[in-house]
Amino acid sequence: MSFLTSPSHPTAAPSDTGYVEDVSPGHGALPPRAHYAASDAASLSLNGRWHFRLSPTADARDDSFAAEGYTPHEDRDAESWAEVQVPGHWVLQGHGAPIYTNHLYPFPVDPPHVPTENPTGDHLRFFDLPADWPVDGGTVLRFDGVESCARVWLNGTDLGAFKGSRLPHEFAVGHLLRPGRNALAVRVHQWSAGSYLEDQDQWWLPGIFRDVTLLHRPAGGVLDFFVHAGYDHRTGLGTLRVDSDVDGRVLVPDLGVDVATGVEVTVPVAPWTAETPLLYDGELVTEGERVPLRIGFRTVALLDGQITVNGRAVLFKGVNRHEWHPEKGRALDAETMLADVLLMKRHNINAVRTSHYPPHPAFLDLCDAYGLWVVDECDLETHGFTEEGWRGNPVDDDRWTPALLDRAARMVERDKNHPSVVMWSLGNEAGTGRGLTAMADWIRDRDGSRLIHYEGDATCRDTDVYSRMYADHAEVERIGRHEDEGDAKRRGLPFILCEYGHAMGNGPGGLADYQRLFTAYDRVQGGFIWEWIDHGIADERHGFAYGGDFGEELHDGNFVCDGLLFPDRTPSPGLVEYKKVIEPVRIDTGVPSDHPGPDRLREGEGVLDRPPATTRTDGVVRVTNGHDFADLAALAFSWSYQVDGETVATGALQVPELAPGESADVKLPAPPVDPGGAEAHWTVRAVLAEDTAWAPRGHEIAWSQLPSAEAVSAPFGRFVAPVAGDGVITLGPGTFDARTGEPLTIGGARVTGLRLDVWRAPTDNDNGAHWQPDARFGPLWRTLGLHRMRHRLDAVEPGEDALTVRTRVAPAARAVGLRTVYRWTSDGTRLRLTVSVAPEGDWRLPLPRLGVRLGLPGPADRVIWFGGGPGEGYPDTGTASMSGRWESTVDALQTPYVRPQENGARPDVRWAEIGGLRVEGEPRFWFTARRWTTEQLDAADHLSDLRAGDTVWVNLDHGQQGIGSQSCGPGVLPPYRLDAEPAEFSFVFSDVR
Repeated sequence: MSFLTSPSHPTAAPSDTGYVEDVSPGHGALPPRAHYAASDAASLSLNGRWHFRLSPTADARDDSFAAEGYTPHEDRDAESWAEVQVPGHWVLQGHGAPIYTNHLYPFPVDPPHVPTENPTGDHLRFFDLPADWPVDGGTVLRFDGVESCARVWLNGTDLGAFKGSRLPHEFAVGHLLRPGRNALAVRVHQWSAGSYLEDQDQWWLPGIFRDVTLLHRPAGGVLDFFVHAGYDHRTGLGTLRVDSDVDGRVLVPDLGVDVATGVEVTVPVAPWTAETPLLYDGELVTEGERVPLRIGFRTVALLDGQITVNGRAVLFKGVNRHEWHPEKGRALDAETMLADVLLMKRHNINAVRTSHYPPHPAFLDLCDAYGLWVVDECDLETHGFTEEGWRGNPVDDDRWTPALLDRAARMVERDKNHPSVVMWSLGNEAGTGRGLTAMADWIRDRDGSRLIHYEGDATCRDTDVYSRMYADHAEVERIGRHEDEGDAKRRGLPFILCEYGHAMGNGPGGLADYQRLFTAYDRVQGGFIWEWIDHGIADERHGFAYGGDFGEELHDGNFVCDGLLFPDRTPSPGLVEYKKVIEPVRIDTGVPSDHPGPDRLREGEGVLDRPPATTRTDGVVRVTNGHDFADLAALAFSWSYQVDGETVATGALQVPELAPGESADVKLPAPPVDPGGAEAHWTVRAVLAEDTAWAPRGHEIAWSQLPSAEAVSAPFGRFVAPVAGDGVITLGPGTFDARTGEPLTIGGARVTGLRLDVWRAPTDNDNGAHWQPDARFGPLWRTLGLHRMRHRLDAVEPGEDALTVRTRVAPAARAVGLRTVYRWTSDGTRLRLTVSVAPEGDWRLPLPRLGVRLGLPGPADRVIWFGGGPGEGYPDTGTASMSGRWESTVDALQTPYVRPQENGARPDVRWAEIGGLRVEGEPRFWFTARRWTTEQLDAADHLSDLRAGDTVWVNLDHGQQGIGSQSCGPGVLPPYRLDAEPAEFSFVFSDVR
């Protein structure tokens, strides 16, 4: 079939909706071809305001709106038409409501049938063809994305229908265009047979959500073309061949290339990588058209069981990226896509899995230009069939194979000329079957230059890599050591975690432990965090809405908010942590010779079994280049010296331009000052030496802090005795209720409700995934009653040099408890609290937290602390926490997770000042302050539910349970569990007013 010939197809009768439940991909569309953003041929965007009307069913209206001469405002038999923005989703523009499900279909599973209640949007766009629109050749009409099924008419002629929501479809329309006004009518159905292939853990959002464009196709113009640009790392030569459906020439001026299409040429080139994304500007010139080319030379291959590019193994430091905007849904503009890429690059991310569909084509242009490895995933997921044991799964039903092949072809043909795309992914969570094998076979036949990925293929029959989701640390280590189950073929393949580190709410935890495994074992080549951004919808009621907020009868709540970015694209603490964990330069104090590094594992020893390396104190830092391709020439290094968290001196640090994988020991200067008994440490930074396309000069790439001197604690002087009188006990600067022993004031600061606290508002990861009931600590804590602990007073004992308060803290209806003793002492100006905790009974669960909580009534707005910051940190999420002296408002200490939960703890705090009160830890502690209680935080469903009170509630925690990523992944690793064990800790209070 000629590209410009209008394909023949049956003309659908008015109100005929059989195509909606047809398992075929549709009819009338042209064959898929390569996408290119521009050429010298004319184009006309049809984006903008369209007339729109919504019907409750697919057959509620006839097709008269598509007839020639139809005018919405003159149709007295129809409701008045509204307007919607295209690209856009009608449910985000006041027509109907969005629906969120993770994997359950929001309609009965009866393929290929869909409900009679099928919201259907009629779209109508009148446009004037420019007076200078060329009359030679032809014209195509392109839709880049419509959910989920569309039927199209132009000037009264039925063009056809299509499915495949995140894929392009083109129609030949040159013979139908007329000078002056033209009418384009599109009927879009929310549900169709195609919906069974698009169950992709996201909002169901119908509409024309990507660009609609009219493209002139001049006589002799470009049709389809394939840029083959390989690189031989042994010779430094690139081999270029551009295959084209229309003969022409390929011009690359910087390489002196001027050859015919189909002719191979070999020239010296600099290769393309995600770290060094060098593109050569070229042109494909045919008789009727000139198409710009951006050519990146690179070769992807499996070598010695590893994924390699240009002969070198790559380590994926990736994210899964759904397309999302809190107001526009999946209708992304250029600025939003660029913002994503810049944020990724600035946070050391080097790879994207386009979960779970091909992205807007402009996003891949940005990946080419800025440098990101891409796993391009097909628009395919049938996850809801798990509820039926995969019975009826389209992937293993031959009737659906043409639709699967169509989706594979439209992805590959559209995106095949992008050097950033290094793997094709067959889809996600679609089970296994003959359809997937057919897709893999077709892709290999069409493009053998890339690898094929699919996580659900446990046997790796159809794939080139072994891929898993959410394998825990121990299993990843076994896989890295080739000790996993599976046949020899699978054990010989490289391994990636296509999803890990589930970033839902507070977390994910354990990323640094995963990264240790990735760098230790060659077979394990990194992974992709789930996921990039929270899919919260901007909402006047809640700030950001999630599943269930629109009255859905079936939904998965806030499981749609599991990203490293908040919906407004503010980085979460999880993204800051990930940036630190994956930084491409390691700066440390070296590894002593008696402790093996990852490349020198002892027989039978695993990474997770080994204790952390001991530190060196000889003033030498070891700098290691962790890039796969780039040297360190683009970076500048510096040192600073901090005493009690304040910088007292800075300087440049000379580091060699190390090649990838190389290390060098670099001498620090002598300490510039005598700490004088204070704590001191070095901070070494690597920053961009010059502006780049993605970040300015001085942007921080990596950092490390190294100890220099330990603090010497100021000793307490002579203890003073408590004095009783008038219902209070006075001890130094403190007054206490004589009956309860609770402090009332410390210096000039009022204090209320100081007592042991073990409860935290459970995080999404505490609550865990429903399929792991025995390890969901949030519900188990609640069942045990830790959210309603009772405090029994046993004794208040004033002594010669101390006030001792004895209590028992325990949940109602349970035999377990915590015998708790508060011992208060003072030197006259300071007040020390020593808390001793002894568990009683059979504690089978870890504690959420262990510390004291107190309220500070009245104004207490600003906080200054010396410890970890500037953001929050928990036992397994604190890699990015930098020791220093920080300052914040109480409000700014809060982390605005879309569903409120435990947040805002600052780790490794030596001292903190708030409301005129200074608190010093013995040892260091976690500090949290908020204007609501933990109970109020726990009860809130949205941030809008939280109301600031007149008291600031402060938690001073000796211990915190780790975070993990059990909202969909593994739980907290043993080193980060807060088991119920005997503990003693102290705080020193003083008045700083």
